[in-house]
Amino acid sequence: MQDFFTIYFFNNRRNFILPKTFSSFFLPVFIKNYKKAYTTGEFCAIIKNMKNQSNRASSRPSSAVAGAVAGRNAVSELIASGRPIEKIFFLKDGEGALRSLFARAKERGIPTSFADKTKLSALAGGQNHQGVVALAAEKEYATLDRLFEIAEERGEAPFLVIADGVEDPHNLGALIRCCDGAGVHGIIIPKAGAVGMTPTVYKSSAGAAEHMAVCRVSNLASTVELLKKKGVWVYACEADGAPYETLDYKGPIAIILGSEGFGVSRLLKEKSDFILSLPMRGKVNSLNVSCAAAVILYEAVKYR
Repeated sequence: MQDFFTIYFFNNRRNFILPKTFSSFFLPVFIKNYKKAYTTGEFCAIIKNMKNQSNRASSRPSSAVAGAVAGRNAVSELIASGRPIEKIFFLKDGEGALRSLFARAKERGIPTSFADKTKLSALAGGQNHQGVVALAAEKEYATLDRLFEIAEERGEAPFLVIADGVEDPHNLGALIRCCDGAGVHGIIIPKAGAVGMTPTVYKSSAGAAEHMAVCRVSNLASTVELLKKKGVWVYACEADGAPYETLDYKGPIAIILGSEGFGVSRLLKEKSDFILSLPMRGKVNSLNVSCAAAVILYEAVKYR
């Protein structure tokens, strides 16, 4: 293709020249519409619209590299967890906390490398990497039996959370952080209709995802039935339930928290032993799932 090409405006026979950088993007459109007569104003509007579309497309974040863990807290907890790490990339000329992480990585014999911001952003899929990205073996999901084993190892009654269709990775990460703080033995998530353990989830959990057992199941309803057979009391957090502070949370329990838009599904509510609610005194009718979890889980901690 030549460096420049000419587009003719047949109403006034005026020629316009576009630089090569725009030619491959705009040319097919004008070839398709070459018989149409454009005014100067129409032409400028078309160019502006196409440039906006191109800019939006180029600004979309790419997917993170498989197994990428980004952010200082997330990488710090990854190192502490003992999970196999392929390599950790550090920002060139990093200071403070990055130097401390670098020293810890060297102590464990983890391969390290230095990279610029562009490469780190590409590895992290555009999320805020804070100058460090680790590539690790993807963490395996736990089995349901493993959650009960964790409770037994701690000498405690099972304390579980069921995330029903949480689609936002930031919400799931924040929920995992709450669960870790409250001493939950594991989180159960569905395979379909919900986010899995993505790099954004790890980053949003501030490293808590490295220490939390996550069980991914095909059917939440059948899993709830199985939990009840194992003697677990199931609580669903939903509107029009009993005030959360009036219930007894002793013994083996599982608390169901719903998705951002739809709450707990009808079938899971029907299968639950208790429905509990948080008082809402403002104009909105619900809290973010991680905020609701923090209130309910620490209420349950009082009974354990």
